[in-house]
Amino acid sequence: MKVQISSTEAAVKLKHPYRSAVPTALIAGILLPLLFLRAAFLAIEAGVSICPSISCLGWRFFKEGDASMEFMSEWRRTGEEMNQAMLDSAPDNLDDFISEIRSISSKDQIDLSNFALKIKATLLKMEHRTARAKLHSSYFRHVASSSIPQPLHCLTLKLSEEYSINSLARSSLPDSHHFPHLTNPRYLHVVIFTSNILAAHVAVKSAVESSSEREKLVFHLVTDKRSYFGMHAWFAMNRVYPAVLEVKGLHQFEWSVGAGSSVEETVRLSKTELVLDYLKIHLPQFFPKLEKVILLDDDVIVQRDLAELWKLDLQENVIGAVTDTTHNEENVTASSLCINERFDYYLNFSNEIILSSLRDLHEDKCAWSLGVNIFDLRAWRRSNITEIYQFWLKKNQEHELKLWRRGFLPPALIAFNGFVHPINSSWIISNLDKIQTDSNRLKSKSILHFNGPNKPWLEISSPCLRQIWRAHLNSSVEFLRSCGVI
Repeated sequence: MKVQISSTEAAVKLKHPYRSAVPTALIAGILLPLLFLRAAFLAIEAGVSICPSISCLGWRFFKEGDASMEFMSEWRRTGEEMNQAMLDSAPDNLDDFISEIRSISSKDQIDLSNFALKIKATLLKMEHRTARAKLHSSYFRHVASSSIPQPLHCLTLKLSEEYSINSLARSSLPDSHHFPHLTNPRYLHVVIFTSNILAAHVAVKSAVESSSEREKLVFHLVTDKRSYFGMHAWFAMNRVYPAVLEVKGLHQFEWSVGAGSSVEETVRLSKTELVLDYLKIHLPQFFPKLEKVILLDDDVIVQRDLAELWKLDLQENVIGAVTDTTHNEENVTASSLCINERFDYYLNFSNEIILSSLRDLHEDKCAWSLGVNIFDLRAWRRSNITEIYQFWLKKNQEHELKLWRRGFLPPALIAFNGFVHPINSSWIISNLDKIQTDSNRLKSKSILHFNGPNKPWLEISSPCLRQIWRAHLNSSVEFLRSCGVI
């Protein structure tokens, strides 16, 4: 059975409105509630008459009298009476609240209970709006980092055209006499899911250059139908001899009926333009004849021989991953003590579903890292990891996407729990946009993982990181010059 999967990825011209939205939302979330309360108190002091529910006491804040104590009592009780209708009818901002209070006070005295209820509803409404603003800004950052900027979009179009008119661009990948290598367990198999031609080029080229046995490397590039022709043309005209490489579009895979249905279910549940990320959970089905693979993200530079990782004994576990140690850098911030992030960065532990169902996952523990991972596909096939992953994708859909952050990793942390073998932290350095270091020190690291939003092919990345990444591009290639990539 051949399953057709169309790409939902959109080539979006990069914009950066989120750069000002993020600090604005954070500052607003901290300062507005404080300013709101202070201004409300000033308005009260200026002449708003408030009458407690039991008696009118001429209540004044910060003055002698017992009304303030009653107000605090009313304040604590308002949480029990709060409902959605009250939140919807609450003033949208500080000015509206002051105007409403003054309007009421000009006609009659305000009941203290109603005043406490209204001020808390207004604060909660402002808090919800700030949370939504932070969510939107996070989404914009996600779109900006995952979108294809104009030069890369130009490159994809030009290479796709080249595929249609140039027989060299359509030549077989790999050469026919290398086909047996694609399933030979004696070779080192590296898988990359990507629609980014240049990112794939840098990851592959750096891995080949760092290998002591390049002829033993076999790369499997999985891409979508839209990017397939350009991706194939690039690697057909820029071979990575003596390594072997294949480029395969999602539309070219054939699965059994059961496997095909499972893949389609993941595509349906992901509901995202980054469908390639979520399809990593089907590695055993993509490569049914392979026993072991190394999975690389496309946003990496490899500076160490992958053969060392290939020899690692996973001891019956499914995945080898860097877990819980520091970068050992001098200028790492205090919040970055993990190679990646803590579990509570990815999973919403304030949600009862996460708390009650995942008692063996601790929010303050470091999550394992993507970027470079090794998988025992035989052990994976004996487990129900893929089914658990899909179960939690459904759960997240049922709870309006409130269980975790976007992306492949959060549900993977749940599905692979108990199947992770730790690998040495020297294998990867992540969160590069948070680390202040020079290019010479980064060159000594094993694998550089540009896992933040500031991807090195974007103009928003630091000049230092962009320079390191672009060093792996050949400036003499006409396609790169004509599209303004370099």
